[in-house]
Amino acid sequence: MGEKIEVVDPAGLMLTLRLDRVTAERVEGTVVSERAHDPEPLALIVIAIAHLPAPALELVLSRCTEAGAYAFHIVQADRSVARGAKPERWRTICREAAMLAGRLGVPDVLGPSSLEDVVDMNENPVMLVRSAPVRLADMPEPQNLTLLVGPEGGWSDRELALVPQKATLGPRNLRADTAALVALATALVTRQ
Repeated sequence: MGEKIEVVDPAGLMLTLRLDRVTAERVEGTVVSERAHDPEPLALIVIAIAHLPAPALELVLSRCTEAGAYAFHIVQADRSVARGAKPERWRTICREAAMLAGRLGVPDVLGPSSLEDVVDMNENPVMLVRSAPVRLADMPEPQNLTLLVGPEGGWSDRELALVPQKATLGPRNLRADTAALVALATALVTRQ
């Protein structure tokens, strides 16, 4: 007893607690200090990621939650190899990552949905395409957007025709899980 821990208060505070009692059912402590805690980004960036195999998708959910994604929408793309949904598993991954990062909230995970539904349901969709003429880093507006990250085989011609706004992360071919995190970081840093 007497050990100090930090606890996030959803009201926007970081509390330092001195542990008074710890049992298997309950943890009790005394607040010894508090400070303002506002880790959430100003921009609301949704990651709309193609339905990837579980290890890659779970990595996207975890790392992008830590980095500040507002929400996720799983896209059942034409070239997605994964099928099915694991909403409880996905929520657990996001909850644990949010706790680790000291976030005030946990991003929602929707889908899997068709690309058409994702585009209709989300604000300012931007499809990531390596050959796009505009770099995501050169798009500081709009403030809030939805980044569409394709499957390992890329977007189909049909899907490319559905989204008029496209952006590139550069000339390198990135894995979808890498592209999601790079795109989120780029979008957040250009909108702070």
